[in-house]
Amino acid sequence: MTTPTPMDPVARPVRLLIVDDDPLVRAGLALMLGGADDIDIVGEAADGTEVAGLVDWLRPDVVLMDIRMPAMDGLTATEALRARPDAPEVIVLTTFHADEQVLRAIRAGAAGFVLKDTPPAQIVESVRRVAAGDPVLSPAVTRRLMDRAAGTGPRGGHDERADRADRARQRIAALAEREREVAIAVARGRSNAEIAATLYLSVATVKTQVSRILARFGFNNRVQIALLVHDAGLLDDDGGEPSA
Repeated sequence: MTTPTPMDPVARPVRLLIVDDDPLVRAGLALMLGGADDIDIVGEAADGTEVAGLVDWLRPDVVLMDIRMPAMDGLTATEALRARPDAPEVIVLTTFHADEQVLRAIRAGAAGFVLKDTPPAQIVESVRRVAAGDPVLSPAVTRRLMDRAAGTGPRGGHDERADRADRARQRIAALAEREREVAIAVARGRSNAEIAATLYLSVATVKTQVSRILARFGFNNRVQIALLVHDAGLLDDDGGEPSA
């Protein structure tokens, strides 16, 4: 494990902890992300077992977490971390994008799921967005989730899709008009700032609307909103497709 830097309580940049068992990957990520003026890499870890102690000491805003590690994998570490009060946001970083891994990461409370072959600039932007409260998924991962939700993959028949669509439309119907507009924008992968500009709202109002939608349906992340909107067929009118 690389020796972390001491915590500076007045630092303004996003405080980032990198967790990956490959020292070359950690070095590459540190080089890539450390070049951003608004990101401060406060420490590195080589295994999920090291995360809790480093989070207690360094208080990162975001943890960039690999999935496959020897003693404790990234999904287990994420579940343990996100169950704690005042937990930092987690971006899962991996070369794999199996549906089960994505869904487990989302259920655990991960705010993003980014593939390691994502262009560097997009990984940097993902850290910024997650720190600002806008969870992200790689476009390829989002498409796989949408396909699974729509039943276009190996799971789910016609009757199941129809039932799911009916339930989704009933749930969406319970939303106020503005909440519905925000939900559709979330499903299209818009950030809070982009939604605010499009709907002529303040960013604070958008955050409040998103929180209300999450609370109404018992969701814990925006991807679940996107899946609900997709199931309800609300992206079909203009051919819009959510992206990250």
